[in-house]
Amino acid sequence: MSDDAVFSLQSPTTGFSTKVPVEHLDYDFIEKCKDVKYLEKILRILRSGKEGIYPHLIEFCESHLEKLNPKSRALRKENPVATKASLSKDDWNQIVDDLTTWAEETKKTETLMKQESVFDDLVKVKIPPVRSSNCFVPLNKRSFPKQTTNPPKRVLPRDYQEWDKFNVEEECSKIDGSMPKNDPPAILGTGHPNIKKEVDASLLSHQEKLFLANREKDKGNEAFRANDFEEAVTYYSRSLSIFPTVNAYNNRAQAEIRLEHWHKAMRDCRQVLELEPRNKKALLRRATIYSHMGSFQMASEDLKVVLQEEPNNAAAMQLLSKNEKMMSDCQPEQQSKGKKILIEEVDEDLCYDKEEQEEQRACPVQPSQPVGGEESSAAPAERGDMGNAQKKPHSRGDGGPHSESGNSHHGHWRGKGGTSDKYKVPEESKEKVTNGSSKRGSTASAQGDKGTTVGRKAEETVNLDAPCGALPPHLSRLKNEGNLLFKNGQFADALEKYSQAIQGYTDSGIDSPEDLCILYSNRAACYLKDGNSQECIQDCTRALELQPFSLKPLLRRAMAYESLERYRKAYVDYKTVLQIDISVQAAHDSVNRITRLLIEQDGPEWREKLPDIPLVPLSAQQHRREEPPSEQVLQARAEKATRDAERRAEIRFSALKQEGNDFVKKGQYQEALGKYTECLKLKPKECAIYTNRALCYLKLERFTEAKQDCDAALDLEPDNKKAFYRRALANKGLKDYLACSSDLQEVLQLDPNVQEAEKELEEVTVLLRQSLANASQDKPRKTVPITEVDGEEDMTEAPNSESSCTGNNMSINLKPSSIYEFGQSLNAARCCGNTEACAELLASTEPELLPQYLSNQLDGHTIGFIMKALDSHLLEKKPNLVYRHLDHLHTADRFPVVLMLLEKDERRYMTQLFEHLSAVESAEFTKDDVQNLANKYI
Repeated sequence: MSDDAVFSLQSPTTGFSTKVPVEHLDYDFIEKCKDVKYLEKILRILRSGKEGIYPHLIEFCESHLEKLNPKSRALRKENPVATKASLSKDDWNQIVDDLTTWAEETKKTETLMKQESVFDDLVKVKIPPVRSSNCFVPLNKRSFPKQTTNPPKRVLPRDYQEWDKFNVEEECSKIDGSMPKNDPPAILGTGHPNIKKEVDASLLSHQEKLFLANREKDKGNEAFRANDFEEAVTYYSRSLSIFPTVNAYNNRAQAEIRLEHWHKAMRDCRQVLELEPRNKKALLRRATIYSHMGSFQMASEDLKVVLQEEPNNAAAMQLLSKNEKMMSDCQPEQQSKGKKILIEEVDEDLCYDKEEQEEQRACPVQPSQPVGGEESSAAPAERGDMGNAQKKPHSRGDGGPHSESGNSHHGHWRGKGGTSDKYKVPEESKEKVTNGSSKRGSTASAQGDKGTTVGRKAEETVNLDAPCGALPPHLSRLKNEGNLLFKNGQFADALEKYSQAIQGYTDSGIDSPEDLCILYSNRAACYLKDGNSQECIQDCTRALELQPFSLKPLLRRAMAYESLERYRKAYVDYKTVLQIDISVQAAHDSVNRITRLLIEQDGPEWREKLPDIPLVPLSAQQHRREEPPSEQVLQARAEKATRDAERRAEIRFSALKQEGNDFVKKGQYQEALGKYTECLKLKPKECAIYTNRALCYLKLERFTEAKQDCDAALDLEPDNKKAFYRRALANKGLKDYLACSSDLQEVLQLDPNVQEAEKELEEVTVLLRQSLANASQDKPRKTVPITEVDGEEDMTEAPNSESSCTGNNMSINLKPSSIYEFGQSLNAARCCGNTEACAELLASTEPELLPQYLSNQLDGHTIGFIMKALDSHLLEKKPNLVYRHLDHLHTADRFPVVLMLLEKDERRYMTQLFEHLSAVESAEFTKDDVQNLANKYI
């Protein structure tokens, strides 16, 4: 193409590319170019310096452009702003003088304008009158006359008689009537409008319910963002009444948490967890509630579950650290205050009797049962917190069941988090109270290891038919059902079960006062929870008649007396409890509290008005008796010691593993080797440690030890890719290329995307071929004549077969009976190139036995020879047998490795065989079957 054609293509009429090729930035091209606009573009490119700075080329382009178009805009150059340096001295002085003169004249004009009046020229001019006026007013005159102000008249004083007739109220009403009433009326009751919390959606369809529920939930979200949590709770409740959803329950729980309605929030969290057992939001919010209510152990359990699902949850980690700190702060405080006991109403009765301890373990609780932390969702009293109903005494005159029940839900303890730490028992106290009820029917109990109980809840099941002392099976079931209902906070139902058990006990005529005492004590606990203090006192009195000086009935009766403001009797029972066990902190606190009340009520002589305090015999005083721990306590100690040891081992294992990983990153493999060895002493079945130590051995070129560690890792995890890959590297270091190739193929079979394994496999394949070639050169193959003993019989059985090779004087056994004979016959046929004999040998061999016969001598030449024999002699006669042989041949042990080492001719034989086999029509196989089989070979 000529230059003119190029220029015509780049002309504005045809349109050209916005980019200028580098070849056009040349003297010859610019000189020949006649397109002005294209030259302007070239000039802009040269001036920009994108392709370099060429001053002479720029001048040449400008001169050529000036010849073509002298008025071109591209030739215009911007002049810099003039400065003092660019002007002569005379010019600069003239400019300065002109500016000074202009400034002075401007100031004079401004001064004159300020002094002159705007209306001086209009003084004598008649101006039209102002609207709605009929006269002209000159501008220099006032538009209104001066007004003479008269002084106000003084009010004359009134006579005294007039003052007597003066009606003050009437005058005040006149004043009030004349005052404008602009103030809005006062609004009473500035609370939220009365919004119903439930919506009747029974006549709506599912889609309509879902739409309406989401709309109410969105209203709740808006109220929550506006910090109006009460209104948010109302709208969330409306949404849940229409269509319950997990999100609405979660949102309402969060709003209740902001309002510090812990029990309502707990109820919503439990609803969410029933719908979605591992909902992270519900677990996190329930942990927040537990933390505020003082159940730090339960909160930690929930937070650990959240961190298992989402390890990087910042809120969960922060709250967990806070809980652990609070738990650590509470431990020394508890030790300084002395021994404490947690009074739990039902199952802990069993802790004082050895037989009843066994019953407690035989009645485990399912995870769905709210034992420990979850039972706190209903009220503080449902947490087994027996003393919080009396922590804050009632005012005088308002005692009774209702006031006591209300106080149990809104008492003083809830303000401190609702914790029941005052009733926890340390290990020493547990040992002392374990056997109390076996001799005296004592029902005091000790708080077990809460963390252990919660941790094992998922593995436990409820056994309602577990035996309970001497009670018959149907009464034992009633008692166990009552225990379970009590744990769930269903006190009325539990009360009915205990009443049925007591009635059944009376009807059956059993003589077991210990069991009857426990039933009365448990029913008394239900009465106390429901606020029925009178019935609680009666049941506790019956229990004490059966088993005098039982701790729990005494403590519960004292609480009931206190709720009824019978402080003297409550004081006596509390003092009796302290005689039995001085470590009961609840009794100490109650005695101090009642003492202050009695001093206020009866004065200094309050002790004289007290009933007689019974003396507890030494045999019943638990704090004076040191009994050996029971088997259950010893077992619990052993289990705790085992758990502690496991926890310490886990911590040390993690630390050693991290140190080993750090050493590997730094390249200090010998030090890392020692750390991993210590890890294996703690956990000998940790697969990751074996693979890590194998890596260190590889870096230190200790290939034998590396292979041993990889073997150990594969024994633990047979599909571990790292173990296969590192054992392959160890085998490569040991120059066992065949095993190395096999391991690399396993890696690629598990994960075909491992590029390192592919590269290593290519390298090892080359090394394996070199080693095989070197081995064949060092040890040349010798021809060994094979003589069959029973050759005559074989000849008679196959007279038409060509079973000998005259050139090499060999005889071939076409019906081998063992692997050795088959190998000898195949080698003989291959040595003399007798494919017909090989085909007859394969025809007489079962296809299922072929992989076993070829397992020890399979190589590339053997496969090629077999393929040639099958294709040339056996395919036409028995195609089904050929297909069966091929279907079993690829299952041989060394087949994948040998397949990679095939030469070009051997692969050609294999391809021809499958092409011919696919053209055969057979009832046993189809063309697709042949294609699928060929994919395993080619």
